[in-house]
Amino acid sequence: MSKPLILILGDQLSHDLPSLTDLPDAAVIALCEVAEEGRYVPHHPQKIAMMLAAMRHFADELRERGLRVHYSALDTPDNSQSLVTEAERLARHHGCDEIRVTRPGEWRLWEAFRARQAGPLPWRLLEDSRFYTTPDDFAAWMRGRKQPRLEHFYRAQRRATGLLMAGDAPLGGQWNYDADNRQPLDDAPPPPRPPRHAPDAITEAVLELVGEHFGEHFGRLEGFDWPVTRAQARAELDDFLAARLPHFGRYQDAISDTAPWLFHSRLAAALNLGLLSPREVCEAAEREYLEGRAPLNSVEGFIRQILGWREYVRGLYWTRMPAYKRGNHLGASRGLPSCYWSGDTELRCLRRAIEMTRDHAYAHHIQRLMVTGNFALLCGVSPQALCDWYLAVYADACEWVELPNTLGMVLHADGGLMGSKPYCASGKYIDRMSDHCRHCRYDPKRLTGTHACPLNSLYWHFLMRHREPLADNPRMRLIYAGLNRMSAAKREAITQQAEAFLEGLACDAPPHWEGGDEARKHAHGYRPGETPT
Repeated sequence: MSKPLILILGDQLSHDLPSLTDLPDAAVIALCEVAEEGRYVPHHPQKIAMMLAAMRHFADELRERGLRVHYSALDTPDNSQSLVTEAERLARHHGCDEIRVTRPGEWRLWEAFRARQAGPLPWRLLEDSRFYTTPDDFAAWMRGRKQPRLEHFYRAQRRATGLLMAGDAPLGGQWNYDADNRQPLDDAPPPPRPPRHAPDAITEAVLELVGEHFGEHFGRLEGFDWPVTRAQARAELDDFLAARLPHFGRYQDAISDTAPWLFHSRLAAALNLGLLSPREVCEAAEREYLEGRAPLNSVEGFIRQILGWREYVRGLYWTRMPAYKRGNHLGASRGLPSCYWSGDTELRCLRRAIEMTRDHAYAHHIQRLMVTGNFALLCGVSPQALCDWYLAVYADACEWVELPNTLGMVLHADGGLMGSKPYCASGKYIDRMSDHCRHCRYDPKRLTGTHACPLNSLYWHFLMRHREPLADNPRMRLIYAGLNRMSAAKREAITQQAEAFLEGLACDAPPHWEGGDEARKHAHGYRPGETPT
């Protein structure tokens, strides 16, 4: 009789996981807390606590179903602290004849598991069925497309699922209501407070453990309030549908100096852990429109994030790795600005985004794209340095979702696969979409001078530096036409202003590859002995 060890990863906390179906009676289910997974980048303590608490609750649910579970806690004395070796140790301990695991969320683990498939204790890899599409589905859609676009993929997904469709036509006559979803907060109602999840004894023990082992990492554990059970995740979904979704669409691009959540959901982390399924979330949002409780622009914008964007970035990740991770189309090489760890910057928008990240392991998508991301893009921060930071500090950052968004959308380092143009902006954008500027010492209306917003000169300096790869982009031609109309004296003044700012910008050194750090190279998609480019 087959006796497999079923390895369940921290982002696979779903009872319908492929590796949990058709279990032999002798199967042993293993969940492993290992220090290696908490440290290959310095993950935010709240992110680590969320995952470990969710894993421990899920293990209890499996035991309640009568399944045999072996749980390796972080402080178990014989824990090997490495996922592969710990799984193999447990398999030998229980006399298992193979290890089964569902596709992980990171290429480095996928490669590590695949390397063990033909070993003396074979690993069997199963496809993850919890998404709308598989990597093979996405590869089939991509075949023959010279310039794949998210919008085209999203429409195909709508047709395939029937979500917000009337036959073969989109409900309301439009596929995309993004133009209706760009309002600042000027006339918005007060954002509701998110639900509270009081830590139980399991979560309290995890918080103490994480504080002891990972307390030196960036981020605060105080105020931890992430859902760590399916019941808590369902409460988050119900709260979003009732209190936030009606206003989500119109204000999803707005930024607040004081309110981190606004009308956004806090569902991404629960989705990525497996506590919620994308199907149940999208279908629940669709019902809110069909039953008249939420407007179409809000529901369509929300469903597009899950059915379109989330599936697209995952497909792009799995069909383009490991080469994708080495993309650096604009040749960026600056280290990460030190303020990303300290919050010590006079740019109010940047400081508040970093402070919210520190306090909550969260910043919403426009803060990531147009504040921390835009600043890094304009300053020429290396993709590797910024990708490491995003992966470390956000509770919802799995590499399959983080990497295409950071490297591709934020930094345009993939040459246009994620976005047809760089998402670069001056201080005028921040002034229009937020209330930060009224609290800032810099003036978003000034281009040069002591009180000029640095984003303004950095923006034009970025365009001047990258004229060759960007000027012929159809979506950039009007911008470059404006740059061409500037006098030589004005361009020189902008250059001096930007370069003086960059010269004074304290940065961490880019990661060093010397010294044979093969483990770190492998985490970044490099095979042993390969030289980064």
